[in-house]
Amino acid sequence: MKASDVDILIVPGYTNSGPDHWQSRWEAKLSTARRVEQAEWSKPVREDWVARVVEEVNASTRPVVLVAHSLGVPTVVHAIPEMKQKVAGAFFVAPPDVANPEIRPKHLMTFGPYPRERLPFPTITIASRNDPFGEYAHAEDITNAWGSLLIDAGESGHINADSGHGPWPEGTMVFAQFLSRL
Repeated sequence: MKASDVDILIVPGYTNSGPDHWQSRWEAKLSTARRVEQAEWSKPVREDWVARVVEEVNASTRPVVLVAHSLGVPTVVHAIPEMKQKVAGAFFVAPPDVANPEIRPKHLMTFGPYPRERLPFPTITIASRNDPFGEYAHAEDITNAWGSLLIDAGESGHINADSGHGPWPEGTMVFAQFLSRL
């Protein structure tokens, strides 16, 4: 598939993705991309966030590719049972360990635990070995349960603008390869 063949839904995490974040840059460059907007970016409510993703997926007229970062990952995974539109695949980056009682802010735990069923469409998950919001071993565990291809990003922090991943050309290349194989 090509980007022009699908609706690309950008699903940011807690507090949204700012203008320098790779998700915002991709949204600006990809003509078929749009952001799933949340009513409360700094006080996420799982049911509300999941409902917004479901609404956007089900409103799409073409196959959907989801691009989720951080808290966007559990949001998408929890939304899957309600999705009626065809999802071609999902690109997950920096999944947080939302079942970890040490996560801050604490209310992010309401997004856990992750469902462990095999996902019904192809996925790639990119995780860092020093992400402050989720250990690499956790990413290995959940991606194994989901049947997702895990890519080791080395020591890349939370793979956001703060960790130096604004343009993130490596991510762009992986995403392009993922799309071409759908």
